[in-house]
Amino acid sequence: MKKLSQKEALELAVNTLQKNGALKENALPLALGIIDAENQGIKSHGFHYLPIYCLHLKCEKVKGSASPKLNVISNVAFKVNADNGFAHRAISLGMEKLIPSAKENGISSLAITNSYNCGVLGYHTKNIAKEKLIAIGCTNAPASIAPLGGIKPVVGTNPISMAIYNKGEVKIIIDQSASVVAKSEISVRAKSGEKIPEGWAFGPDGKNTTDAGVALKGTMAPAGGYKGFGIGLFVEIMSACLTGSNLGVEASSFANDQGGPPGTGQFFIAVNPEKFSNTFEDKIAKIIQSIESQEKARVPGSKRINNYKKNINNEISIKDELYDKIISLNK
Repeated sequence: MKKLSQKEALELAVNTLQKNGALKENALPLALGIIDAENQGIKSHGFHYLPIYCLHLKCEKVKGSASPKLNVISNVAFKVNADNGFAHRAISLGMEKLIPSAKENGISSLAITNSYNCGVLGYHTKNIAKEKLIAIGCTNAPASIAPLGGIKPVVGTNPISMAIYNKGEVKIIIDQSASVVAKSEISVRAKSGEKIPEGWAFGPDGKNTTDAGVALKGTMAPAGGYKGFGIGLFVEIMSACLTGSNLGVEASSFANDQGGPPGTGQFFIAVNPEKFSNTFEDKIAKIIQSIESQEKARVPGSKRINNYKKNINNEISIKDELYDKIISLNK
């Protein structure tokens, strides 16, 4: 197991992305997201994904020289064309307008189009929530979930996230996909040869499978059956239809080098609770207390928040095989 300081890990991520074709201004926002995922304990979106990002730079599925453009629609509505580059830079650019607008006007919105995999969606909502705002975000993905009664995928795992600031820090991060698990969790197991639990996914024939490789050729199981598909469809409408981005059925895979840029989208809403209620903070504190007072209950996002606090000043561990792969990408 290779151990790196926080600074060394960030430099490794930035340098690797640059070596494979990304401009520094595009590499750094993504690298910060990778390190944050590692610190939150979300390894599937940390260094594990770095070789895939590099593959997509090489095959031009993502544009390393992208120059995102901001469009001010109104004083509370903004849109960024990501130019088929990494989502992280486009989102960061949009937040420069979204956050002050929400603080001043009470609510503001941000659409991202011609985008790409945004990594951990909750990372972006957390960054908004740090500004004492309610943060809501959603992103679509290549189709992998079939409608109830069907076997052909129509929407992606399409996560939705909400982050809430309370009493000095971000206390709640809801970040969940429309599927039982994120597709990356199956990809990780497919690489290691590990079986997946029954109920995570279906094979191409629409039947349950515990074979991760077969699952990647089939469809993801929606969380809560038809309700999960409904959430996925909601996100598809907000992230693709509303932003003018590719639908899941039009987008190329996030996992391989087949096809051109996926061109997916994201949509964010920021709300200043002080503009709407003078009791919001106390109400949130009461909800949190009502959860934490129960012995085995956990506030959504508390695990990743606690992981981050514990790991932020510690070294980051990377499996030797993965580290060697990353080093080879720097040659």
